[in-house]
Amino acid sequence: MTWKLAQLRPGDAFPPPSAALPAASPLPGLLAVGGRVDADSLRRAYADGIFPWYEPEEPVLWWSTDPRMVLRPAELRVHRSLRRSVRQRLADARWQLRVDADFRGVMRDCAAPRRDGAGSWIGDDIVDGYGALHDAGLAHSFELYFDDQRVAGLYAVSIGAMLFGESMYTRVADGSKLLLMALCGFALRHGLGPIDCQQQTVHLASLGATPWPRREFLHALHAARQRPGPAAWRYDAAQMRSDCAAWL
Repeated sequence: MTWKLAQLRPGDAFPPPSAALPAASPLPGLLAVGGRVDADSLRRAYADGIFPWYEPEEPVLWWSTDPRMVLRPAELRVHRSLRRSVRQRLADARWQLRVDADFRGVMRDCAAPRRDGAGSWIGDDIVDGYGALHDAGLAHSFELYFDDQRVAGLYAVSIGAMLFGESMYTRVADGSKLLLMALCGFALRHGLGPIDCQQQTVHLASLGATPWPRREFLHALHAARQRPGPAAWRYDAAQMRSDCAAWL
């Protein structure tokens, strides 16, 4: 069987997500090839449930997977050891939670090689594209500091009230999980969500994410993107303790 993919030039419209390759194909969920990863392309893609994912030496690949891994903020699963770790850090002034203090720095640290290979797909064009999206107010970073040194970070895209988790890293135990909890707390405070996690993994499932049929995901996305996002992206330990009290 022959599978056809849309070939994009910079600025071209994306095909509908339903045109993505089916489960029986070699690359299920792949929608289009080409174009460029700039702020306008990313904004249009995410608004329609499409995301880029490719290795630095590859052409730009655009995906709309089915099913789609999704986390409702209120359904975050917090295990006992994480609960204890977060409580201790929020009570210690040496640990600080910051938002958008160093977005590009977080991306570069997410891109650093890891033993599991995570982050290796984040090339310079991805950093530049999402950095421009951040400058436009549509991408944000949550960051954890110890003694004024950044030790963990995550970044996400925000279209209206919809959140799209992208990548995270940590140099300390439970650092990225603390930040995911912070993102969920922030989402609950501002009525945001759900959070698109894109790929179906055991790790995401352990944190409470579940696979949604693409049609259901797109319905939720189209509703959420119509709702307004936060007026300001600010968050601190006191707010997190309040918003995440049910987990702590």
